[in-house]
Amino acid sequence: MTQPTTKELRELVGRLTLEQKVRLLTGADEWGLHAEPAVGLRRMVLSDGPSGIRGEHWDGRFPVLNLPSATALSASWDVSLAFRYGAILATEARRMGADVVLGPTINLHRSPLGGRHFEAYSEDPLLTSRTAAAFVRGVQDGGVGATPKHYVGNDAETDRLTVDNRISERALRELYLAAFEDTVVNERPWMVMSAYNAVNGTTMTENELLAEPLCGEWDFDGVVVSDWWAARSTEPAARARQDLVMPGPDGPWSDKLVAAVRAGQVPEEAVDEKVLRILRLAARVGALKGWEPAVAAPPPAEDGPALAREAATAGFVLAQNKGELPWKKEELTSVAVIGHNAFQARTQGGGSASVEPDYTVSPLQGLRAALPGVRVDWHLGTIVQRGIEPFTGDEVTHPVSQQPGVRLIARADDGTVLVDEYRRDPDLVRLGTPRLAQASELELSFRYHPSRSGQVRIGAATAGGLRLLVDGAELLNEELVHTGEVFGGGLVAPPSASVPVEVTAGRPVDITVHLKPVQQAGKGYAITLVVGQDLETATPEEEITAAVDAARTADVALVVVGTSPEVESESFDRTSLSLPGRQDELVQAVAAANPRTVVVVNAGAPVLTPWRDQVAAVLLTWFGGQEYGNALADVLLGTVEPGGRLPTTWPATEQDVPILSTTPTDGQLPYEEGIHIGYRAWLRSGAVPAYPFGHGLGYTTWDLPGADVPTTLSAGSDLDMAVRVRNTGQRHGKYVVQVYLSRTDSEVDRPIRWLAGFATGPAGPDETTTARIIVPARAFQHWADFGWHTESGAYRVHIGLSATDLPLTATVRIS
Repeated sequence: MTQPTTKELRELVGRLTLEQKVRLLTGADEWGLHAEPAVGLRRMVLSDGPSGIRGEHWDGRFPVLNLPSATALSASWDVSLAFRYGAILATEARRMGADVVLGPTINLHRSPLGGRHFEAYSEDPLLTSRTAAAFVRGVQDGGVGATPKHYVGNDAETDRLTVDNRISERALRELYLAAFEDTVVNERPWMVMSAYNAVNGTTMTENELLAEPLCGEWDFDGVVVSDWWAARSTEPAARARQDLVMPGPDGPWSDKLVAAVRAGQVPEEAVDEKVLRILRLAARVGALKGWEPAVAAPPPAEDGPALAREAATAGFVLAQNKGELPWKKEELTSVAVIGHNAFQARTQGGGSASVEPDYTVSPLQGLRAALPGVRVDWHLGTIVQRGIEPFTGDEVTHPVSQQPGVRLIARADDGTVLVDEYRRDPDLVRLGTPRLAQASELELSFRYHPSRSGQVRIGAATAGGLRLLVDGAELLNEELVHTGEVFGGGLVAPPSASVPVEVTAGRPVDITVHLKPVQQAGKGYAITLVVGQDLETATPEEEITAAVDAARTADVALVVVGTSPEVESESFDRTSLSLPGRQDELVQAVAAANPRTVVVVNAGAPVLTPWRDQVAAVLLTWFGGQEYGNALADVLLGTVEPGGRLPTTWPATEQDVPILSTTPTDGQLPYEEGIHIGYRAWLRSGAVPAYPFGHGLGYTTWDLPGADVPTTLSAGSDLDMAVRVRNTGQRHGKYVVQVYLSRTDSEVDRPIRWLAGFATGPAGPDETTTARIIVPARAFQHWADFGWHTESGAYRVHIGLSATDLPLTATVRIS
């Protein structure tokens, strides 16, 4: 559709006073931008996040689609799937009233300790860039703005607000900026988010990198929005290419920026350019009167849960398989399902990317649904996620309507009812909203329907004065004190209290919780209230013994291990790559009892797997989205191929990892490794990982009979090649052919090998197909003396199925 010209936008800017213009440059509130009737501008809404669209609300009143994590998406190596993933997020954004999606997150996996790896794609800039570009295209083809973030160098969470990442010009260009470049240049995102951190001495909201290469060389014409509270200065940030400060209405600009312009410290022309770009964004999303949106007819929407299930299986990586998988359904009579994460699966990581779906499917639920008539028993084994496991929507009913759900009442000091509403379950992780700012007491009530008899610990995770009543009897009356972090209106890792209760299957239990919440000093009104079971046990040895006994008598054993919200989340990095708790011990004990033990790893980033040689199969499943359990059953039973290949290297030991620390010294974090990160650093060190970059098995086998690779190439040209791929197994499968380059006689430092291209596709049993792969000219180039250069001479082309499995080679000579 026709969009306004720059001249027409300048005319609109000219109608506004300085105060009106500056007002548009800071958010109106946490998620919205100001309207301006003088130019026909309506309010626009921005929304997290990369794996689900929350809209403007943190408090769970509006359930949304929960897709698999970014690591799961990139593990598919499937750009067509990334496009569809972005497109369904555009559909969700429109449903939730959002104009712009704050994603994708395309920072690199520099160290496996990075706490937010689940939200980013890969350790390789090419795989990251291609996945992100397809995501952005999918979102914006749906008429919604996309926001690549966090520009640039936000590759860890430790001291992220203040850390100064010292990165060489070459590493910036070939790695960290390269992850953004193709997306910005080719897909033209409507917004880019600047990061919290500094790069080479200057915080990113003031950094020259916003001007060059982003807006100059790459010709970005959209809005640069700050990460939330990242902009801290008036004049330096306003003179930079920073356009929009979030959230609002307070911030470092507003009246201070008006004064700075009046004093001649900031040119009014700079303000005008920022307003122009915000109006351009408004025209694109349909928020500017008189102009049709850039996309008038978005593509038809897909079935969201179906896509979530497909994306999960496409990203599952079968890391090893001793002929155990897939299981044959007709041969199973009993399955021992073991592990905390089998019952309480992690479908997403913590922080701003998290959303609240209408439901989630655990591995236990998925297998039970897929195996009717088969005995599928669950045993805890060991605690992973400490705290309260909330009752689910199918376990609770509203005390009045008796329909699935719970009742939430908020009262003022004088007893006046402020809120009386239905919620679908008692998992209220973020209640700190303005609607409840005057509430002095909350009451949560429901009827719990236990599915089995015995003792359960019923409790709550929250902060403040807590009273818990079970069938009218007060069993808890405690003051819970929270000393941790507040995030998004809720409490990160709140304290909890619980009490043992004897229950009988089929006999409902009435539960009422009264809470007098506390004001978090300097943090606003933050409330979390989660009611459910405390899986903590006083007899951990008995839990492991019971799991082992169950495995010994079952046909097969499935152990689901993983991380917890206290391990992988925004705002902090990991301290170890080991699985939390006694999970390694549990796996080893179960594997000793049953040789048909399959281990599923439910983690968003690499963990150590010291038991991998002792088990029959290892399946890496990331954070699998709301359909996780169903997708897992699909793969375990062979209904669907596990389609993933590793987007990042998984180490055998922590000592082997070439780049581990994310902790600054005196405020600085030197990227001393230069261009050697991820598999590049592993190849240079010579250490052997547990599972290399690009690795992944399926339920069939592959051969590469040959490739047609030109022998000569002109500098600056793409390399167009064809690789023959043969499915040598008995099942339909998915191939992921990878192409790497190397150059031994180079005048510059280079990686041993670097990813230059890839292709995915299907093939049936004994079928031979051809994968066409175009290696871009940039893959042959290096950055030096403020420009891109191509060395003439011979480059080795390596073709195969992972960074270390490369059976085909060829030589191309660049003239």
